[in-house]
Amino acid sequence: MINGLGGIAPLSDTRSLLSETQTAKTAAGDAFASMVTELAGNTVARLEKAEALSLDALRGEADTRAVVDAVMSAEQSLRAAIAIRDKIVEAYLDISRMSI
Repeated sequence: MINGLGGIAPLSDTRSLLSETQTAKTAAGDAFASMVTELAGNTVARLEKAEALSLDALRGEADTRAVVDAVMSAEQSLRAAIAIRDKIVEAYLDISRMSI
């Protein structure tokens, strides 16, 4: 026997589900943006620390080992930031090439 269509949700329920999905996407986008912002801030902080220690070393006020560690950490952070930037640009270009 064929049952009626009573099990199908009304269109208003579907619209609220779509709204919830869009809200979740916005929240995910905000979380990604805050993560990228935090990573960029950490990278800048490491670069500034390495620069300050390098200047202290030139004045003879810093340990050479600390300067090398700070510069290597800054270089690693910068390389990671560049790799992330390249992946984001690559993804954007892939999306822009898609046909609608």
